Parts: sequence; structure tokens; C-alpha cells
Amino acid sequence: MRVLIPGISGGIARQLALHLHARGHQVAGIDTRPWAEAKEAGIQVYRGDVRKRAAEDVFRRWRPEAVVHMATVTAFTVPGKERGRINLDGTKAVFDHCAAHGVKQMLFVGRHTFYGAAPDSPLYHSEDEPPRALEAIPELADLVAADLYAATALWRLPKMTTAVLRLPYTLGAPGTGTLSSFLKGRRVPLVLGYDPLFHVLQEEDVVTALTLALEKQVRGLFNVAGPPPIPLSVIVRETGRRAVPLPAPLLSMLLGRAGLPRLSMGALDHLRFPIVVDNRRFLDATGFEYRHSVADSLRIFRESSPILPAGGQGR
Repeated sequence: MRVLIPGISGGIARQLALHLHARGHQVAGIDTRPWAEAKEAGIQVYRGDVRKRAAEDVFRRWRPEAVVHMATVTAFTVPGKERGRINLDGTKAVFDHCAAHGVKQMLFVGRHTFYGAAPDSPLYHSEDEPPRALEAIPELADLVAADLYAATALWRLPKMTTAVLRLPYTLGAPGTGTLSSFLKGRRVPLVLGYDPLFHVLQEEDVVTALTLALEKQVRGLFNVAGPPPIPLSVIVRETGRRAVPLPAPLLSMLLGRAGLPRLSMGALDHLRFPIVVDNRRFLDATGFEYRHSVADSLRIFRESSPILPAGGQGR
């Protein structure tokens, strides 16, 4: 299968590309960021923005059969309006290119934070639930909009097999993504009086889940998860960090200071209320089985991600 990965230079996307290539698929990608080792591995990376005409030329010339869209970003990596343009405009462009050039299958890689963190949310979120608490966490709005737009392809583009996969927080070696960035420093803030449950999935298991979704050609909305969720305080402790419980008003003033990670104001709700997903639909569709326990994931991250000195918090 000819598989094109927008956002291929990201940490998990690279692992996916190498894994698919090893399984005999032809793999290429589009990204504004370089990946120097890709060509040696037999993977073509086209430098560019998925919103530009050059990206459509890649679709026209390379003729992918399947696309795995991983070119979205979070508030940790890109601030403000540019994030919205990348997430929503970029997603629309990728789907437009797929429709125009006969792509048969599309995987949109989303996030379980789609559901939002709210005090009145159910403990386990099903795929049929709407997003919540966006008024409190506006930084999620563009990712939620991209997820909802991707879901419209299920009826807008009936000839293309579309799946929206909502992934939990990931950990791995060396560690990429929101949770890894949050855990980079020696001290990790908690909101005093709260210890929410977190879903964690090891990066190699993420690659397995995406590969299964692609090869089994699943269609629809799917929550993806691995081991049962565990308290945030346990994640902090078992990755060798020190938990710092603070009252919410004080924590909001100290974010990005005193060795604490940078967080958006709205993200404080994610340190208070859990986002736990029901993944039975994905298990039934793919037979996915995770290989790494939570203990394995935390150990791998702890051993591969040194604690930065005070004031250094990674990207």
C-alpha cells in the first residue's frame, strides 16, 4: 500500500513510517521540518506546508492509496492563531487533496482531549459524546474543530474509508507529545486537592494501533487506549519527578516560572478532572492488544528522558 503521512517528521510519525516500511508498504511524507535519516531508510519526505499548492502536487504525483494525517499541533508547541491555521485549515486541505486525487483511505490522528475536562463529565467517554468545557479551555477549540471536520468526511466523502482515532497521552523514548513536555522538569505541578486519572499509551503501542487501523481499513470514530488509567501523582512519582501540589490560583501565577512547565490557563482543568475513554469499539474492530504496561511506559520514559535543570522545560 502507498501510504502518505502529513506531519511525518514528528516523533511517533517517524516510528510509524519506519514500521510501515518494514511491513512492506511504500511510505512517503510531507512536513515543514526535516528528517535527515528518512532517505537512507527508503522513505521520501517532501518539505512543505500541507496548506500550500506544493503539497497537492505531492498527492497528484505520488498517488497515495492511504493517508495518515498527523500534521496537527498543540498549545505546547505552537501558540495562538497559527495553531488554528495549522490544525483546522491544514486538516481541510489534506481532506481536499484526498478527495481530489482518489485517496481510498484516511486516518485522522486526533486526541482524547477532544472530550474536554469538566466536573460533570462521565468517567468513561464514548465516541458518541460531544466535546465539553471548550469555554474553559479555548486552546482546545482548533483541535476539536479539526476532529469534527474530519468526522464529516464519513458522509461527505462516502467513497473514502475514513477513521478518526482519538489517542490518549503517550510516553516513550525519548518521549514526544503533551505529557512528555509536561514531565520534562524536576518539579511537576498538581492542583491541590485533585489527582485525576490519566490514560497513558506507550509510543510503540500507538504505532501498533495505527498500523492495525490502517491495515484493517476501519471506518468511523474510535477511542484508542491501552492499560487502565492511573492517578497523575503516580505518573509523576514513577518517572522520577517531584509532585508540587499548589492551590489553583497560585499555580496559575507560577506557570512557566520557578521550574514549573508552561501551561495554558485552561489546561488547569486537565490537572483537576480526568479524561478517560471507553475503547471497546476500537478493540472490537481491530483486536488491538497493548504490549507495554503502565509500569513499562513510565520506566522507559524515566530512563530515556533526563530531568532538565530548573527553568529548562523543553519545547
